[in-house]
Amino acid sequence: MTEQGDHREQRREYEAGTLSRAGLPADPLILFGHWLDEAISTGAEDATAMALATADASGAPSVRIVLLKEHGPAGFVWFTDYGSQKGHELAENPRASLAFYWRSFSRQVRVSGTVSQIEESASRDYFNTRPADSRFSAAASDQSQPIPDRRTLEDRVSVLRAKHPDGQMPMPDGWGGYCLKPRSIEFWQGREGRLHDRFRYLLEGGDWQITRLQP
Repeated sequence: MTEQGDHREQRREYEAGTLSRAGLPADPLILFGHWLDEAISTGAEDATAMALATADASGAPSVRIVLLKEHGPAGFVWFTDYGSQKGHELAENPRASLAFYWRSFSRQVRVSGTVSQIEESASRDYFNTRPADSRFSAAASDQSQPIPDRRTLEDRVSVLRAKHPDGQMPMPDGWGGYCLKPRSIEFWQGREGRLHDRFRYLLEGGDWQITRLQP
């Protein structure tokens, strides 16, 4: 029997795959795309979920789970309320890190870089594809701000639904997408005996430099 807070018995072996230097593409986004596609195609739960870590001007960190909506040469995109805690922190300190974890494959990807808001038109295009309930919720909520009770939030949604009975809630001001342009992308493949494979891509002078890291 373990003591309260003792998680030593939660150990497991990592035997899902391997990662070799010879098999790595020159562009890390190619490998990321392969890993994400494999996670999605095999039905991995919340395959696009990622931990987003930000910090304020003083360096105090905060982290939360958000959903990746786009990725490509420009970077990694997600959407949120610009007035949220993460929005305020990114305004003060436009650098962030992302972490993806696909347990069934014993794989982790860490991404770090600079963040900027995407074009308003692109945010609006995405907002208009969201289910009506999600659009009303986004418009009703001043994300991260205190509220006395849930009923207040529900009443706001009811008011918006009355104003837009066709369900076509327009994108609210101060809502949109962010794009993280990566400078570092690290791939971790769990291996047996904790002798994991770990490679870091670092952007230097326009080219990606690859380094194997000790686990």
